[in-house]
Amino acid sequence: MKITVLTLFPEYFIPLIQTSILARAHQAGLFTFETVDFRNFTKDKHGHVDDTPYGGGAGMVLKCQPILDALKTVRTKDSTVILLTPQGHPFQQRMARELSLKSHLIFICGHYEGFDERIRDYVDLQISLGDYVLTGGEPACAVICDAVLRLVDGVIKKDSSDEDSFSHGLLEYPQYTRPEIYDGKRVPEVLLSGHHANIEKWRHQMSIKNTVKHRPDLLKELEFNEEDQNYVNSLLKKDEI
Repeated sequence: MKITVLTLFPEYFIPLIQTSILARAHQAGLFTFETVDFRNFTKDKHGHVDDTPYGGGAGMVLKCQPILDALKTVRTKDSTVILLTPQGHPFQQRMARELSLKSHLIFICGHYEGFDERIRDYVDLQISLGDYVLTGGEPACAVICDAVLRLVDGVIKKDSSDEDSFSHGLLEYPQYTRPEIYDGKRVPEVLLSGHHANIEKWRHQMSIKNTVKHRPDLLKELEFNEEDQNYVNSLLKKDEI
């Protein structure tokens, strides 16, 4: 996979590819990453990439020309161009998995008050990280890149990502490690039993329980078999969660 980021602040992304798992994956050649400073493409003699908005208003608006000229130099027929904007589709794990299968992602990071509306006509996808506003698209881009790149083949073990929260619509089950008892709190006996079928059943039920307790809004998108639906119904009683 190749990732290209159009940004006014290339330095923002240095830690992303020089830290932890993604650093090792980048060094191993599992993905390539480049930043393009679209200020270098402006035709304004003063180096400006923004201007005041037509109709008046506070703040400055990014102009079409620098961004779209920069885009032309990196876009190919295999590219998927993504605009980071509060008006975009909410980012979810399902979207991260779909994007991880693409060969080339191009992110456009806005800044200041916003960007010229006509830029939307040149992108394939608009994504929002959530219902809030950031100082620019860079923080959202870094989060999305992290979520996507960890799903690229070879970056982490597949069986690890398969059990992530949201991968199957449910939150992840609880995890424990040594010591067996800490501050009087004991690891559930089933995890010490060595009975794999019972462990898998317990983990599945705990995923359901975590979802009911912490994100009941996710339940409406899920279809359960009769046994699981009965378990959900029992958990919805306040005294059981």
